[in-house]
Amino acid sequence: MDDFIEDIHKYKVIVSYNGKCFDVPFIENYFNIRLDHAQIDLRYILYSLGFRGGLKGCERQLGMDRGNLSDIDGFFAVLLWDEYQRTGDQNTLETLLAYNIQDSINLEALMVAAYTMKLQQTPFYETHIIEETLLPINPFSADLATIDRIKNSSHYRLSDQWY
Repeated sequence: MDDFIEDIHKYKVIVSYNGKCFDVPFIENYFNIRLDHAQIDLRYILYSLGFRGGLKGCERQLGMDRGNLSDIDGFFAVLLWDEYQRTGDQNTLETLLAYNIQDSINLEALMVAAYTMKLQQTPFYETHIIEETLLPINPFSADLATIDRIKNSSHYRLSDQWY
């Protein structure tokens, strides 16, 4: 976090899902900086292609599998953070890091998929296609016992839905 301000300015473009409405304003406020980067918010691009349901919903519609992170959403990430802050449990932190990094890894795959679908609507499809690359492997993994423990102890669970 100490290097974030310097690091973010090494990039010219920010790719996000709902970042224009949430992430970028939050980051600007938290760090008291202005991010003048070009922004590609996949929420709007995927919506224009007929995909709905948030980041995880779009991933599912495009056949992306989050493995043992499939039940974790942004709200659960907050529960993980709160649990880590309260207990300092490293399994909880690793689960949270696995979730956050998987979001970042999947953004690249979503970006390439959206680009390809948009490109198919142009006469440039044959000449401007991006070859799919291997996505990085997430260096962290979710601890299933931690996920189950937090799910079972949370008073936020209601009718098998997280709110």
